[in-house]
Amino acid sequence: MRTAPTILHLDMDAFFASAEQAAKPSLRGKAVIVGGLGPRGVVATCSYEARVFGVHSAMPMAQARRLAPNAAYLVPRFGFYREISEQVMGLLRELSPLVEPLSLDEAFVDLEAGEAAWDEASARLAGAKLRADIRAVTGLTGSVGLAASKMLAKIASEQAKPDGLVVIDPGTERELLAPMSVRTLPGVGPATGDHLRRAGITTVGEIAEAGEDEVVRLLGKAHGIALYAMALAHDERPVVAERDTKSVSVEDTYDVDIHDRVRVRMEVQRLADRCVRRLRGAHLSGRTIVLKVRRYDFSTLTRSETLRGPTDDAAVVREAAARLLESVDTTGGVRLLGVGVSGLADYTQEDLFAQVRAQAEARAHAGEPELSAQDKAQEPADEQEAPAVRRWAAGHDVRHAEFGHGWVQGSGIGRVTVRFETPDSEPGRVRTFRIDDPELEPADPLPLVSRRP
Repeated sequence: MRTAPTILHLDMDAFFASAEQAAKPSLRGKAVIVGGLGPRGVVATCSYEARVFGVHSAMPMAQARRLAPNAAYLVPRFGFYREISEQVMGLLRELSPLVEPLSLDEAFVDLEAGEAAWDEASARLAGAKLRADIRAVTGLTGSVGLAASKMLAKIASEQAKPDGLVVIDPGTERELLAPMSVRTLPGVGPATGDHLRRAGITTVGEIAEAGEDEVVRLLGKAHGIALYAMALAHDERPVVAERDTKSVSVEDTYDVDIHDRVRVRMEVQRLADRCVRRLRGAHLSGRTIVLKVRRYDFSTLTRSETLRGPTDDAAVVREAAARLLESVDTTGGVRLLGVGVSGLADYTQEDLFAQVRAQAEARAHAGEPELSAQDKAQEPADEQEAPAVRRWAAGHDVRHAEFGHGWVQGSGIGRVTVRFETPDSEPGRVRTFRIDDPELEPADPLPLVSRRP
């Protein structure tokens, strides 16, 4: 353990929702919920105003609508969030070469490695400057935790939310951890938490009091030893700058269960193609093909097949995924399908026999009919050559030839409602157009902070 709080954990505050509020003046100070808006959508992020009503991340969207019926419900704009994330990560890399991103809005930083801090005072100064820089560059806020270990830095950033900075001084860790729930520790999920609770252990302090032998007896050697060490505030995990990609996968959740076996096969083929495009985009190949099926009763099955060598051939992946599907019973209906590739490599050593099988499979299916119009409508817009109907996603940017830049407030029954405003304007006016209005076009997001010369 270090003797100074020089590991920093940054967590942007309600990132997706805060970015939407910053982009849309009319939503500032109001409940905003970002996620999938279909019947089976889930909440990706919600603003602090929405959390007052009990809404939280990963909640089913239908439940969120019951709790906060008057909130603004928006479809995520991941490209927009990624651009902001790149700005934030750039600021972190100015502090240190050792930056470990955990997601678009969260990362660890080793301040000592970049000589940005060496004691409590310099670490606090670096954290305060980072928060100010993030606000200046993105217009958003982030919470910062500083401690002598990754576990404690993350705990500190949670205590700092929203828009704060907390430093845990070395030597005070065990006193701080003792009254906290066992779920605070990394690796303690609902199942482990319930197992410990049944043994009479509900706080971190009680884990420390139980002793290593008892924790190992309850949880097994590897998990028990690691958990007991963390309860004593021992966490030697280093900040790792690069994380290797372990797999590439895609999946779709369907608003209505798919019962038609032919349709299921078609969806698996489409997902395999999408997965290969993503694989090639990352200049990777892989040996193990994985199929994921979530059935009507929420049971989830995974099947995998390992090839003789890594591949990025779409026909090979399609053929393997189709074989895996044959071992899965989908009679009752399917609500989610996914195809992935693991065992990644940055080269391709094709399995000749797999290619031959795939080519034979392709010839055997050459006479299959094309997707129906209904099936094509299920495909993402970027995979269709000429979508028959223009779709306007709630929250996405548009531009009108007369009224300028705005965002989609809602659409339906052949109409789309747009609020015309920009990040640095006053709340704008709302107008409604036909969905096929030739003067209305999709637009790129505007910067949240005006560019300075």
